[in-house]
Amino acid sequence: MSSTNLELVRSIYAAWERGDWVWVDWAHPELRYAYADGPSPGQWTGIEGMTEGFRDFLGAWDDWGVVADDYLDLDGERVLVGFHFTGRGKASGVDVTQLHAHGATLFEASGGKVTKIVQYFDRDRAFADLGLTPEEPHDAR
Repeated sequence: MSSTNLELVRSIYAAWERGDWVWVDWAHPELRYAYADGPSPGQWTGIEGMTEGFRDFLGAWDDWGVVADDYLDLDGERVLVGFHFTGRGKASGVDVTQLHAHGATLFEASGGKVTKIVQYFDRDRAFADLGLTPEEPHDAR
């Protein structure tokens, strides 16, 4: 991913870390958005679709938050962001920080817009799907 696109992904994560889920200027109108695993895997298309999928997911949590741990620059178009999340299940009351949960977000970008996002709640599955090993160096901060 070009340094410009890597900076774009970093700015998206910075907004998400602040709880800004509304800013979507970075998204291509035909963005493909997916949850590869987790409580409700699914796929959506477009900004409205991403908003719908994310809103449904957020509805199950209190104080949901995400923090980027590292960035893996894969190639000219993709970057994988390792993250950990915070929050409490509305129904269960479980604090996800106690689960030591680490996920990953795969971004694909072209022409300064993100065209695809795949969310993984299991970072190891993201690495496996991409043919990577978790031991590979992956901090591109």
